[in-house]
Amino acid sequence: MNWLHDISYLFGGAFLANAVPHFVSGMMGRSFQSPFAKPPGEGLSSSTVNVLWGFANGVIAYCLLARVGHFDLRAADHVIAVGVGVLLIGVLSARLFGRFHGGNSPTVS
Repeated sequence: MNWLHDISYLFGGAFLANAVPHFVSGMMGRSFQSPFAKPPGEGLSSSTVNVLWGFANGVIAYCLLARVGHFDLRAADHVIAVGVGVLLIGVLSARLFGRFHGGNSPTVS
């Protein structure tokens, strides 16, 4: 197994996880943080921007997962790489955006 494929799958998992909140928020008609807001990552973007951003993240995830190497759901190293990417972006997002939505503060007490 080429370790570069595992890195691709890790980032594919991160983009896949990032696609979900943007696409779902946009489809619900809700504003949500995006890189295109002012200030970036803190301000809110429109629901349309979030649907487009979520879709773009999904396309990138597809390219990284399905077009690099030969991703196999039965191969533990492939699934672990995707899972680690999903977990890392999930925890990072929870820590960064929790302060905007009543979640945990980014400081540990």
